[in-house]
Amino acid sequence: MSSTVGRLVVIVLFEGVDLLDVTGPPEVFALLRREIDDPTGYEVVLAAASKDPVTTSAGVRVLPDVTFEEAAARRIDTLMVPGSVETDAGRRVRALVDPEVVTWVKTLAARTRRVTSVCVGAHILAAAGLLDGRRATTHWSTAGQLAAEHPAVEVDADPIFIRDGDVWTGAGISSCLDLSLALVADDFGETAALRVARQLVMYLKRPSGQSQFSVPLEPVSATRRVEDLRHHITRHLDARLTLADLAEVAHVSERQLTRIFKAELGTTPSAYVESARVERARILLESTDATLERITTTCGFGSTDTLVRAFRRRLDTTPMEYRRRFRAVPAQPFPG
Repeated sequence: MSSTVGRLVVIVLFEGVDLLDVTGPPEVFALLRREIDDPTGYEVVLAAASKDPVTTSAGVRVLPDVTFEEAAARRIDTLMVPGSVETDAGRRVRALVDPEVVTWVKTLAARTRRVTSVCVGAHILAAAGLLDGRRATTHWSTAGQLAAEHPAVEVDADPIFIRDGDVWTGAGISSCLDLSLALVADDFGETAALRVARQLVMYLKRPSGQSQFSVPLEPVSATRRVEDLRHHITRHLDARLTLADLAEVAHVSERQLTRIFKAELGTTPSAYVESARVERARILLESTDATLERITTTCGFGSTDTLVRAFRRRLDTTPMEYRRRFRAVPAQPFPG
């Protein structure tokens, strides 16, 4: 390793931390040195309360490089905060937050140019007050918890990562690679980031607006009524599916249906329908040669302009740009 010191990246360690959250970013930063002429790149250190081995959620033990106190004595370029979760008997996932870790993160953040979280590490940033008044993301399974516990945070569970000023938040576990590539692009340019992405056998660096989850993977709703309605929506995307139509199918009033969706799915019926349509369009763009007009009709958007607006709103890109980046090769003929 070169003796030249690069940008200091401190990754926070604690018991039960998600392993990939810790190991993924250093792989990206290490590959950068092979791909650019700059001899420095990044210096990555793992920091914990002590130098004793830390047992991750995968059972693998990791040895810290420095203590939090030692890290706080240095000027930090990027602070990366991973997360940890627990699952109850009903398989519900909940983010864990250690108050001691929160205190140290707040201290380290004061000496840091850029603060980032990986996956449910956003809960630690929020507890430290670092996300107040900011837009942030986290893993979709704990987004509701983050919004409920920290109302001052504008939680957006859809993007794979969000940058709000000097604070970056990442979504699901493997998106730590996308977040790290975005940091590389911010520091060393898009060309360097794409070269690293090729080394990682990632087809292309994903844009931040790409959705982190598919609609069918959302948590199952608590009641059979809403679950049946979700399946009805999926089977009838080319139909009107207005609030009145859905209320009639569910045999409830429009007002009651809106309350039920908010309580069980954390969204409105119309927003859910749009998400389902975008998801279906996304799959068709990736896997078929269907025209935009055909996809518009199949997914019930009404017009291609509506389709484009929904993609910009949900994925921060256009349908054609999405297809260019993510279509499977070769594309399959459109069924039917």
